Amino acid sequence: MEEGIKKYRDFYALKPNSPLVMKEFGWYCRERWESEGYIKPGENLHKLFGFDEPGVHILDYLGSWQAGVEPPFETKVLEDQGKYEIVQDHIGRHVKCFKGRRNGFMPEYVDHPVKDLKSWEEKIKWRLDPSTPIRYQRFDAQKDYIAKEVSRGKLLSELMPGGYMYLRTLIGPTELLYAFYDMPELIHECMKAWFELNDAVTAYHQKFFDLDEVFLDEDICYNKGSLISEDMIREFLFPYYQQLITNVKRRNRDKTRKVHFQLATDGASHKVIDLYKEIGLTFMSPFEAASGCNVVEIGKAYPDLLISGGFDKRIIAMGKDAIDREIDRIMPVMYKRGGYIPTCDHGVPEEVSFENYLHFRERLKEYSK
Repeated sequence: MEEGIKKYRDFYALKPNSPLVMKEFGWYCRERWESEGYIKPGENLHKLFGFDEPGVHILDYLGSWQAGVEPPFETKVLEDQGKYEIVQDHIGRHVKCFKGRRNGFMPEYVDHPVKDLKSWEEKIKWRLDPSTPIRYQRFDAQKDYIAKEVSRGKLLSELMPGGYMYLRTLIGPTELLYAFYDMPELIHECMKAWFELNDAVTAYHQKFFDLDEVFLDEDICYNKGSLISEDMIREFLFPYYQQLITNVKRRNRDKTRKVHFQLATDGASHKVIDLYKEIGLTFMSPFEAASGCNVVEIGKAYPDLLISGGFDKRIIAMGKDAIDREIDRIMPVMYKRGGYIPTCDHGVPEEVSFENYLHFRERLKEYSK
């Protein structure tokens, strides 16, 4: 088995004292590094920094962190505001962004497509029909490639939007909080469609391959804890999650295969570990240090939890001495523990210099051999 794939398998097996996977969460610093001449536009940073080949093949056909509408809305400019423009995006949201530059930054969300049951049914529900043939065409075209990846020993992870993120992209972050109280029937109708789509597409994939992971891109926390109450999570999200995970496990032909449940959320994610473990959480990321996440303490408190992230992006920007102190605090403990992938606790920000980041990666390599 190839070295990078073996590292991933050792990670999922929580194998202690084994070489750690070298990867990164992402970069917001590319433009700075390009402008300073350290990297070329479009350069493969994975190769530059010596990252391991991914040992997990992600099935990304369900919308990642956004509702997987099909067909998408027409993307078009609704209003020219000089420096800015109001654009309808592929989910039907109206977003304010810099003219001619819609990606690479957070736009201002002006409007969302779902206001009530009527707008849900007219604008969105039919776009989440699991029987729409185009939903399966890309997977069908890639089946042979996926089979080769599996034959090499790669794990298979089914990525989908978590219920909260899915609802937020349809209803809006503020409007959604009111809707939980004022329109609970709407929330359940949306979540029934979430379940039916994700379950049907996943079931189709499982006709050909067993799955190793259900991966929810959720972002349900902010810097003080969860954005909605535990009672709301249990009422509006967990029944649908639990049924989906149960179905995935039942459909796997290899009944000895462990199916992991990964949750990705920003903010104070450590405060919802116990809650999500109620329905089988095994893996969480990216553990933002600024929100009080200390991966050493979390790793000790939850020895069976797979952890990725946890390196404070601010410290990586401070310089080599600060980076060394953080490496020496985290890595010996987490290396001995196992089940840890060290990355920046979000995308590497612009203030991180190329020299500091290179030092950060070189120090981490000491634990990847």
